[in-house]
This record gives sequence, C-alpha cells and structure tokens, in this order.
Amino acid sequence: MTLKAHKRLGAAVVATSIEAGCATPPEGTTQEDVERFEAAIASIGCELVTEADYLPVELQTGLSRDQSTKLAAFVIATERAVRLENGGVKLVKGPCAA
Repeated sequence: MTLKAHKRLGAAVVATSIEAGCATPPEGTTQEDVERFEAAIASIGCELVTEADYLPVELQTGLSRDQSTKLAAFVIATERAVRLENGGVKLVKGPCAA
C-alpha cells in the first residue's frame, strides 16, 4: 500500500469513527457490502495489506477501491478489525475470529 493510500485510509478512519458509533456502513455501501467485504478478506487469509490483497477483495465484492478503503476504516472503527504495524488491516471478528 502506498503512502497516499495509507493517508486516505487514516482519513477515512477519522471520518468513519463518527458513523461507527451507530454502526452505519460508510456512504455508498450497505450492511451486505460489509458482510461480503469481510468474507472476501477471510478468503485471502484475513489480512488486507497490499495491492495483491485489495484486488481479489474488490473482484469478489464488486466494490471500488474507495469503497474498500472506507470499509477497511469502518471495520477498524467498529472493532471488527485491527490496524497492523505495516499499515494493513486484520479482521479479528466474524469469519476471522481466532
């Protein structure tokens, strides 16, 4: 993930934090998108880090990069995922619960 992508993800986390209080998915996405997004991440090993991770998730879900980035921030804000030291995201609930 590029520095620019990391900055966008960080900004999306801040913007989504307000929405996360009522657990409403980001604008332009639905709860079904969240479920498909989480299932797609689970199918690639529960971590979303690089371009090689984003592409299959986007193909499986039909989401754009912007939507995927916003949903990554959303699952972090709702504590369904954690941020990794490398800037990626790891699901910790749902299909990836340990």
